[in-house]
Amino acid sequence: MKALKLKGTNRSRPTVFLLLCAAFFFCFLLLSLQSTFFFTAKKKNPSSLSINKEEISILSDFQSRVQQCVANKGLGLTAHIIDHCKLILKFPEGTNSTWYNAQFKIFEPLEYQYDVCEAILLWDQYRNMTTVLTREYLDVRPDGWLEYAAKRIAQLGTDKCYNRSLCEEHLNLILPSKPPFHPRQFQKCAVVGNSGDLLKTEFGQEIDAHSAVIRDNEAPVNEKYARYVGLKRDFRLVVRGAARNMVTILNGSADEVLIIKSVTHKDFNAMIKEIPNPVYLFQGIVLRRGAKGTGMKSIELALSMCDIVDIYGFTVDPGYTEWTRYFSTPRKGHNPLQGRAYYQLLECLGVIRIHSPMRAKRKQDWSDVPSKDVIKQAHAAALRLKRTQAAETDGGLGQFGSCKVWGTVDSDNSGPISGSPDMGEIRKNSNYSKWEVLPYESLRKETQEHYIQMEGVSLYKMDGNKLDDLVCVRHPLKRQV
Repeated sequence: MKALKLKGTNRSRPTVFLLLCAAFFFCFLLLSLQSTFFFTAKKKNPSSLSINKEEISILSDFQSRVQQCVANKGLGLTAHIIDHCKLILKFPEGTNSTWYNAQFKIFEPLEYQYDVCEAILLWDQYRNMTTVLTREYLDVRPDGWLEYAAKRIAQLGTDKCYNRSLCEEHLNLILPSKPPFHPRQFQKCAVVGNSGDLLKTEFGQEIDAHSAVIRDNEAPVNEKYARYVGLKRDFRLVVRGAARNMVTILNGSADEVLIIKSVTHKDFNAMIKEIPNPVYLFQGIVLRRGAKGTGMKSIELALSMCDIVDIYGFTVDPGYTEWTRYFSTPRKGHNPLQGRAYYQLLECLGVIRIHSPMRAKRKQDWSDVPSKDVIKQAHAAALRLKRTQAAETDGGLGQFGSCKVWGTVDSDNSGPISGSPDMGEIRKNSNYSKWEVLPYESLRKETQEHYIQMEGVSLYKMDGNKLDDLVCVRHPLKRQV
């Protein structure tokens, strides 16, 4: 029995040994595969396993500067840093928060969280973009004519442009072939809101001194309010409701450009034929509930054309009790505290400059705002961090890394001027050619340099404020004569 037992034990040893070897080999193989995977991932993206400390350091320092800027210029607002990207802006205790948001069925809160990294990337994009709907955009965008064009025409009777000719008939009067306005076209622009605060300070001459002035909706421009809001009229962004009164709104200014924020309408075309003013459709509007207000879109428009953007009539006194307009009785507005907080953030990001009668010193001091070099450094860090966290590369596209759709314009086909298929006597005197047939050599030096820097590419938003959804159209690279 003992011999048999020893014999059985000896026979089982090779089996156990083989099993142990197999298990060891399997563990070794698994470890090797894991090591290879992580080594390859790290080789492809060295920062994929750990967030770049340099970027975090740069952005953390930038957050501190923004915090200090808000403290000095925020009229009681304070910034509370969460991390290198996120912060909360808070209104002081006692601020009137009785404003009821009917859309979300809540009273307006006194604090708002923002992602500074996303904000600085987004608003820099607008400085290089086109914000007017064009024919080239509809041609290049996937299903641009079939689906998107239909969304920009009210009461079309169908959800798609199955009959493209019909849609073109609606849009021809307001559809330029290419961008009529260019980045850096103006040195300094004023965006004038409608707040009753404008009556507290005589900003009129200051506003009129700007290269271009952008106004909203039905705000009157006349001698009665001249000392408060000025008389200069260059651009006006209007919602669909105000566009119904465009003939009255534009009376007295044949050169003022009207830009409709949302959709056109067959009735609008009849009115457009009665006025000499250029009329366009805004591009980049979010066509769904909860879209941004006209004031914010006016800032987007201004940034796409101007080096410096000053805003007037957008401030809300922290102790406000009602939404006011400088030319009419108080009326219901939308999210005044949220807007006030966001405008303050944009100022401290170097996007806009707020002019407010509530600030103690009328002679504004912008030294609290981070310098251009600091903002540029923060922008570069935010972009690197975004690509690292998403394991992205720019695919060798550099400044065009956010372009999802590409198109090219034929150098021999500049396209028709807006409204040319139906130019009546009034429209023949329209000032469309001032913008659409503007010689390249007559543009500002900064505009020409930007055009060359962008390699003749026009950038458009697809929908909303996504960073990586651009439609990019390449034009022939012009040379100065």
